[in-house]
Amino acid sequence: MIRKYVLPLAAVAGLFFAVLTVVRGNRQTPPAPPAAEPSHAPFADYVAGAGIVEALAENIEIGTIVPGVVKEVYVRVGDRVKKGQPLWLIDDRDLQGDLAVRRAQVESKRAAVTAAQSLQVSAQAKYDRLKQMPRPEEIPPAQARVDADLHSLQDAQDQMHVLTAVGDPRAVSQDELDRDRHAVEVAQAKLAESQANLALLKAGSWDQDLKVADADIQSAASNIASAQADLKAAEAQVQDDIDLLSRLTVQAPSDGRILQVKIHPGEYAATGALATPLMLMGDIDKLVVRTDVDENDAWRVPRGPVTEKLGAVAFLRGNRDIGATLHFLRIEPFIVPKKSLTGDSTERVDTRVLQVLYTFEPGDKPIYVGQQMDVFIETQPVTAVAQ
Repeated sequence: MIRKYVLPLAAVAGLFFAVLTVVRGNRQTPPAPPAAEPSHAPFADYVAGAGIVEALAENIEIGTIVPGVVKEVYVRVGDRVKKGQPLWLIDDRDLQGDLAVRRAQVESKRAAVTAAQSLQVSAQAKYDRLKQMPRPEEIPPAQARVDADLHSLQDAQDQMHVLTAVGDPRAVSQDELDRDRHAVEVAQAKLAESQANLALLKAGSWDQDLKVADADIQSAASNIASAQADLKAAEAQVQDDIDLLSRLTVQAPSDGRILQVKIHPGEYAATGALATPLMLMGDIDKLVVRTDVDENDAWRVPRGPVTEKLGAVAFLRGNRDIGATLHFLRIEPFIVPKKSLTGDSTERVDTRVLQVLYTFEPGDKPIYVGQQMDVFIETQPVTAVAQ
């Protein structure tokens, strides 16, 4: 009974189930709705490209020319800065100590210059004094001494004549004669001395004394020149330290807004081109969208005044309701390899693109630097371009 009725029925049911499964499997699956409606070009003739939003003067990657540990960071993300405003400071304690030592050296060198100048003034005064000798007021006293010694000699000689004129030698003792004779000799010696001093005074300075004094002046001048050279060298070292200290304070190269800060106090700031910039800034009051147009479509982008007359629009990736009317800025006429907007430097590319830059006013729209946009550039009809 089971073999006669149940098994055939089971076979028919299995066959029916298999056919039903195959039929259902062959039905076409309806496509899933997109997460966001794609953007559409408002132009009849256009080329499309992928764009990335940049600051007006491009994104400025701020670096440092002096490596070191960061001591202070003066700005935060979103701050608006002016040209020359400090951004961060590299640890400057070593340089500050070295600067204090070199400033002390400058003061020491300056004192040495002052001392050398004083010696030169003294040597010059000595030379001038020797050059002007004898002084007019020194002659009368010397002449007076000569006259006085002459009178003293004459007086001694008169006394000697009186004693020698006595007729009777027994009236004058020999001691008196010897004393008067010695007095005459002493008066003659004093007169000779005062006359010699007067002659020496009138002769002026000795040539050798003048040469020595002049040599002292030259030596003082040489010492001054050497001291001044040392002072200039010390001042130059101080200025070098001051310049280096100024480099430790990284300043904003232009007006703009801080877009990214990747440096913090205590971290080491390296020099050179870094994969991640220490700080990123730019002017975002007006933004730029850098559009990559495939090289196969680059010929359709007109050049010259025609480009400014043709329109261009851009829409945010993921929301076509947020867009902006673009204003032509420039075309960079060098075709470059296409880069991934992810920023991965190891990604390989096999296409080249023409970069066209447009500006737009973001206003209150949530459009930020680094976002991707779908850009549509109006072009002339293909026939017109071919002509």
